[in-house]
Amino acid sequence: MAQEQEGINLENALFNAADVLRSKMDANEYKNYLLGTIFYKYLSDSMLYYVAELLEEENVSLEEAQKLYEENQDDPDLIDELNLKFNYVIDAKNTYTNILKTVNNHTFQISQLGDAFNSIESQGKEFEGLFDDYDLYSKRLGSTAQKQSDTISGVLSAIGKLEIVKTPGDTLGDAYEYLIGQFASESGKKAGEFYTPQQVSELLTRLTLVNKDYTDGMTVYDPTMGSGSLLLNFRKYVERSERITYFGQEINTSTYNLARMNMILHHVDIVNQKLRNGDTLDEDWPIEEITNFDAVVMNPPYSYKWSANAGFKDDPRFSAYGVLPPKSKADYAFLLHGYYHLKHSGVMAIVLPHGILFRGAAEGKIRKKLLENGAIDAVIGLPANLFYNTSIPTTIVVLKKDKQDRDVLFIDASKDFEKVKTQNELRDEDVEKILTTYKERKDIDKYAHLASFDEIKENEFNLNIPRYVDTFEPEPEINLDEVSKELRETNEKIKENEIELISMLKDLTSKDEKITKGLNDFISVLEEDVK
Repeated sequence: MAQEQEGINLENALFNAADVLRSKMDANEYKNYLLGTIFYKYLSDSMLYYVAELLEEENVSLEEAQKLYEENQDDPDLIDELNLKFNYVIDAKNTYTNILKTVNNHTFQISQLGDAFNSIESQGKEFEGLFDDYDLYSKRLGSTAQKQSDTISGVLSAIGKLEIVKTPGDTLGDAYEYLIGQFASESGKKAGEFYTPQQVSELLTRLTLVNKDYTDGMTVYDPTMGSGSLLLNFRKYVERSERITYFGQEINTSTYNLARMNMILHHVDIVNQKLRNGDTLDEDWPIEEITNFDAVVMNPPYSYKWSANAGFKDDPRFSAYGVLPPKSKADYAFLLHGYYHLKHSGVMAIVLPHGILFRGAAEGKIRKKLLENGAIDAVIGLPANLFYNTSIPTTIVVLKKDKQDRDVLFIDASKDFEKVKTQNELRDEDVEKILTTYKERKDIDKYAHLASFDEIKENEFNLNIPRYVDTFEPEPEINLDEVSKELRETNEKIKENEIELISMLKDLTSKDEKITKGLNDFISVLEEDVK
């Protein structure tokens, strides 16, 4: 409970720090400053605390650790130990603690922070360009150099109050995830570039782990990894999470940097991070790396336009299907890419729009080939409005290479959700229901159906879920006796009200004969009605 409370407090504090920037820019921009600052502080504080540990000083503050470091930074053995531990060394003048000191005594210059970032980025490939999106001289921070400096000082001060290293387990990493989710909520459509809702991430991850034992290690690949949250979910469900190697590719450089930071803040060893900044479709995973993975998970951009150049027909990812996915919709290009990189014993789970289930032409041919090969294991319909960047309903397709049959399990989970503000969210019980149904592979009335290949063939390889799961709810039968009784009771009530009205009208008087005559005529009409 204490750990949970600490996590909540950290989350609140971090998000409150964003108030310094909220009035100046939207969430998609200010997340780079806030998350970058947290990351910088984490690198700096981790190193300073380790300095104190190496010098056998216990229970020291960051300020005390800074003083120890300043006194010993010329010791080559100390520097070697730091390099060995972190793969980086931050000079004493460039630590967060030292720069915060200049903020507090009003001598801070933005160039100091720039020097610190450049120093970190120069210390190895894994740190290159990490702070590229932290625009220290942006006019959004202020119209003058002083105003820019004041804004950055405010961010440094707000984050500087937090203890972000000595937090239990994954508290910091989880808080970072929380922030990314909050930014996604504020960013609207732009959020699709970097964020998959946690419940969907969890479902995708766990689907690939059903009946699998990866205690000896595993590889997981996300070709459109965003902030890396989907990859990092595996740490929660694999017993020996330190044995997971993460492979990911992301086309957006800012988002790629966010994923790298996210990995480090979740204490993922550098050797277990295999992340690339590139176009997944145009630049396949390099052949010099591992190219087939135990699990492939993906939430690609929906109906994305891609080149579909004729040369791709000879690409081993697509060549077996005879046609290429259309230029206007890369959905199947992403699916085939991921499936190609799946181990024979592996499982893939991908989120796509419903159109991939029934669209014809080239997509129809690809779908037919996949079904004939027994590649598609399950189709799961999700509720609409789960994602920040689109309100459309989506589907999860689960694929395997080692299936012994060509059956496909259809699950219609589109009605199971909770509405939270303007978004729909999967509840824990919704996720568990899907997973249990997937494991058992049995028919459930109005929810799931295990379709044979022959049944799918009869449907001309159309995978639209309503063809297989009948969710129609008939209108309840009308009880005519009850309806008649209700009508009689209603008529009696109307008559009672009219009698009461007549009584009230008769009490009315007027000296105007014309009005009196009109009133009496109206009363006569009402009296006729109630006879």
